Amino acid sequence: MQDVFDSDSSSHGSLVSRYQGLLQRLRTAEKRFDRPNNSVCLVAVSKTYPARDIRAVAQEGQQDFGENQVRDALAKFPELGDLNRTWHFIGPIQSNKCRDIAQNFDWIHSVERLKIARRLSELRPAEMEPLNILLQVNLQNEVTKAGISPDAVSELAATVLELPNIRLRGLMAIPAPENDFDRQRSIFSRLRELQERTSQQLGISLDCLSMGMTDDLEAAVAEGTTHVRIGTAIFGPRQKRGTEDPD
Repeated sequence: MQDVFDSDSSSHGSLVSRYQGLLQRLRTAEKRFDRPNNSVCLVAVSKTYPARDIRAVAQEGQQDFGENQVRDALAKFPELGDLNRTWHFIGPIQSNKCRDIAQNFDWIHSVERLKIARRLSELRPAEMEPLNILLQVNLQNEVTKAGISPDAVSELAATVLELPNIRLRGLMAIPAPENDFDRQRSIFSRLRELQERTSQQLGISLDCLSMGMTDDLEAAVAEGTTHVRIGTAIFGPRQKRGTEDPD
């Protein structure tokens, strides 16, 4: 029993250390690129990780968590109900999962079809705050990636704005892996410019950009991201499930 306890304690300590290190990295990036302190929301991508790990990070003050599998998330939520945290859905959305998503999440980062937006609006309980949604954009026209083309964003956004019970907040993208910092910035700048152009065209203010993960966090901060989605750098290695969002 002592060996098990020591192992759990060591694992918990490593998790906390990774989280604190990542948070410091984010705040350093904010300072480096003249962003206000604490202006970028860290979404701790807790998909595939157990509830005990989520609780450990929450106890360090982390508020926002991201999940991409409805069944996995719903299995963990009862154990975490006392935390009063903000939950982000970041994965592909199937029509038959819209009810569970609309009833259990606060933010959706991956809307790419009007049909899904309508379903989320219809199924969001009236007594809850409007559901914050972002449109997922396929910036590089990758055949393996979900998301609408940049040219289709304005039209979809205009229609989504008319739906009740949801609030369109901005755009999200998952660029192809890129190691060069300047190239990372160039790609992210395209999403920021698209956000600005869409806001101007529709006469609205889209205030959120969900872009940036473990390997390109700094470039995303430099280009104005409001939400970064970080999993492995906080929770440690996981077995890949073939999901789209690699973080």
